[in-house]
Amino acid sequence: MNTIQIGEMKELIQKLNEIPSHYIFRGHSNEQWKLLSTIERMYIGQSADVIRRAEDYSILEFKSKFHLYDNENRTPTTKLEWLSLMQHYGAPTRLLDFTTSPYVALYFAIETMLPQQEEDPCVYALDYRALIKTSIEALRTIDRDFNKSYEQVLKNQDEVFEAVVDRFSSDILWATEPSRVNLRLDRQAGCFLFSGRPGMTIETLLSSDRYGKVDYTKIVMDRTLYESIYALLTKTNINSKVIYGDLSGLGRSIRMTLYAYK
Repeated sequence: MNTIQIGEMKELIQKLNEIPSHYIFRGHSNEQWKLLSTIERMYIGQSADVIRRAEDYSILEFKSKFHLYDNENRTPTTKLEWLSLMQHYGAPTRLLDFTTSPYVALYFAIETMLPQQEEDPCVYALDYRALIKTSIEALRTIDRDFNKSYEQVLKNQDEVFEAVVDRFSSDILWATEPSRVNLRLDRQAGCFLFSGRPGMTIETLLSSDRYGKVDYTKIVMDRTLYESIYALLTKTNINSKVIYGDLSGLGRSIRMTLYAYK
């Protein structure tokens, strides 16, 4: 992993704008935080079987009671859709939220940040194209019948996830989104990164030899840039109200404004 320290807004904007469009991003309010999904955080050090059983239970429980709480009248039809919806509503999954927009990731880097604390935010940038192509090559050695190209994988993400990635539980990383996304995921230009093998963390795989040539960069920003970052995002209309599109977004927007200008 490459780490870049940023101390000025001009430098930050230049860096974000020069990153190619085939990258995905994630923002953290504290650069010390690891890239861990919710289920990985809950079961650190546990075996693959334990984590798989926990995920299976979560999916079964969510599915069985979904009809009691559904207000959208749209039932998921694939496992990836179910996991995406569970992630959306806070159920533990193996999915880790990313976005195709560096500026949305920048928003999340400061969303819960407390400027008075000595914690610097960061944005992770990951070469999506190189990661998927590397994983496709790995899958071809695992499943002799798997012969889809990079372009075909992008067009059949639900099918590839269920038939190959999830089925074989291999030591690979996968970045994807379901064919049908919910509104919030769409607003956030969202996608997901996850480990193909329960118990093998995302960071462990990213640092493995298999992904050694996949560019993976952490951009660490000085905490004193909080107000300037907030102002930049406001000018580009990236704010809580747009990101969430509901009253929770309005509440977040008010809180962040008070922090920026108190």
